[in-house]
Amino acid sequence: MLRRTVRLVAAFTLAATTSLVAAVTTAAPAHADGCYTWNRTLREGMSGEDVRQLQIRISGYPGQGNVLAIDGIFGPATANAVQRFKNAYNLDNNKTAGPAVFDRLYALQDNDCTPKNFSYAELNDCNSNWSGGAVSASQARANALVSMWKLQAMRHALGDQPIVVTSAFRSHACNNAVGGSATSRHLYGDAVDLGAGPHSLCTLAQRARHHGFREILGPGYPGHNDHTHVAHKSSQTWSAPNCGI
Repeated sequence: MLRRTVRLVAAFTLAATTSLVAAVTTAAPAHADGCYTWNRTLREGMSGEDVRQLQIRISGYPGQGNVLAIDGIFGPATANAVQRFKNAYNLDNNKTAGPAVFDRLYALQDNDCTPKNFSYAELNDCNSNWSGGAVSASQARANALVSMWKLQAMRHALGDQPIVVTSAFRSHACNNAVGGSATSRHLYGDAVDLGAGPHSLCTLAQRARHHGFREILGPGYPGHNDHTHVAHKSSQTWSAPNCGI
């Protein structure tokens, strides 16, 4: 009887240990649930909020001179941006967004949905609530989030070295205080001024052409010899004459 009991205990212990090991090895990858979690593989023809959230994070991969629409529709432009994102991180070479893409995005984002190398505070040294600009506070903040993801893509393309932000969102009061243009994109939250650091201003201006910025102003453009300005707007304006742009 004692021998049978010992055998049963040993068998139970082995089964429990095996189950625990299996649970550990088959556990799903950690998700940034404080921000957003994708629950399906996305491909061309799909639509929804999960597509829109993906578009925000791959907005820096539209191809040179292009801008990715953040409309929740997985069309050809989104498919191509997914492929460029995958190529940038040495993932499989196709145009669907599945676990490999999402795991990479989870690793890149913080729980407030900002990319790990940029923050809301960094893109707003004007006030604490994003108010007083040319759009609502929520829209200015949302615009800044897209700019951060574009900068994250640009940062990765430049060897994952820091990019120095010197100015971004401005209320009308903050914009007036620095003598900014009355039509400045800073008032919309989608403009960022970059300073020299690991990269020259010209390197920043030249690289920005690949990452979804319709407005690039840099050295040689009046008032921009000490920074490179990148922003979103309805039409393309690139001018950094000293940089060949």
